[in-house]
Amino acid sequence: MKKFIETISNIWKIDELRQRIILTLGLLLVYRFGAQVVLPGIDTTQLAELSSQTENGILGILNAFTGGAFANASVFALGIMPYISASIVVQLMGIAIPYLQKLQKEGESGRKTINQITRWLTIGICIVQAPAYLYGLGALGVPDSAFVLGKGLDFIVPAVIILVTGCVFAMWLGEKITDKGIGNGISLLIMVGIIATLPQAFAQEFVSRTTNNTGGIMFMLIEVIVWFLVILASVYLTMAVRQIPVQYARRTASGGYEKNVMGARQYIPLKLNASGVMPIIFAQAIMFAPSLIGRTFNDTAAGQWMEVQFADIFGLAYNILFAVLIIIFTYFYTAITVPTNKMADDLKRSGGFIPGIRPGKETGNYLDKIMSLITLPGSVFLAMLAVLPAVVVKLMDVQAGWALFYGGTSLLIMVGVAIDTVQQVNSYLLNRHYDGLMKTGKNRKVA
Repeated sequence: MKKFIETISNIWKIDELRQRIILTLGLLLVYRFGAQVVLPGIDTTQLAELSSQTENGILGILNAFTGGAFANASVFALGIMPYISASIVVQLMGIAIPYLQKLQKEGESGRKTINQITRWLTIGICIVQAPAYLYGLGALGVPDSAFVLGKGLDFIVPAVIILVTGCVFAMWLGEKITDKGIGNGISLLIMVGIIATLPQAFAQEFVSRTTNNTGGIMFMLIEVIVWFLVILASVYLTMAVRQIPVQYARRTASGGYEKNVMGARQYIPLKLNASGVMPIIFAQAIMFAPSLIGRTFNDTAAGQWMEVQFADIFGLAYNILFAVLIIIFTYFYTAITVPTNKMADDLKRSGGFIPGIRPGKETGNYLDKIMSLITLPGSVFLAMLAVLPAVVVKLMDVQAGWALFYGGTSLLIMVGVAIDTVQQVNSYLLNRHYDGLMKTGKNRKVA
């Protein structure tokens, strides 16, 4: 404990790091405050049914991502998800559209143009989603009497403008945190929203265990231990890499002649889970479709079966299809985000080679083969984590809200963002000759 306090003290001694942390916490506080501000024209006392409808199921996941803003009919009800959707669309379009491919190769200027395209696409998605959200409130249990001004244009138009502005403002907060704060701003906003629902979910599970005579404190302790073990497994999944040895030729001058000598051996780290949480996000987006198709054809036996089976996110059919889609999308997303041929070309240009493998095409094929081999266990492990909430609900009778933290997107985002933020803090400490957060806070001596 003393060493941890000393490390925190070392963090506070670095002026730039201290200012970045304070700015990050301040902007996150602004985001959390905005999540509690209800849209003008809606009676907050009549939103109880909306809250109950968004406790479980797919809407519960969406509400967790917005930190409860979705259930509060807040100005941040759309959250940061339209920006995430726009980023995914632009990234996928970069495969097929030559203009975007050209921008990706132009360095910083190209990145700025792509960011600007993403922002405009975000606004377009918000303009579509905002009216859908407002008109969907009635279907989610909000009575007409809750709309003080009615559902006419005098309410819809200002509310749409506010929702779009709220999303754009949240996007701006995330970019400011990335530029001026610490960590990835967009990811931090999502993580803070998820963490905001954690205490309530834990409290509900604790009350259920202790008052309903369903295991008591001892069973609750077992649940917490299992949860920590799942977090540990998620950390290993996030940080696991396969190191590919690389040798570099080093030029030296000897007696007026240049000759190549072998340089130090280095490694290319290929991540076991190079796609992160994106396969789960893609799969969840598609999992809306089976239930919707079933609702459309509910006059048939197959339609009724699909509507019932795929409306339950903890059901067997839902999770089997969910796991299969995650494995497929893991391979797909890894293929488009890990350019093995480009890695091979860059390696050849810099005078490096993999021992026993010819530079160029053979190196690209070798790296592609290794990525395919390590992606299989990574995708299966990712699918197991994604369906784990359904397993604990069925086997341990855990409440739905608490079960969502046992795996899936929520847990992986929390773990991934936490690791990324700690690594950035560590880089500041190491640059000032301090040990990182994972070690002691002892000041290093420079030789």
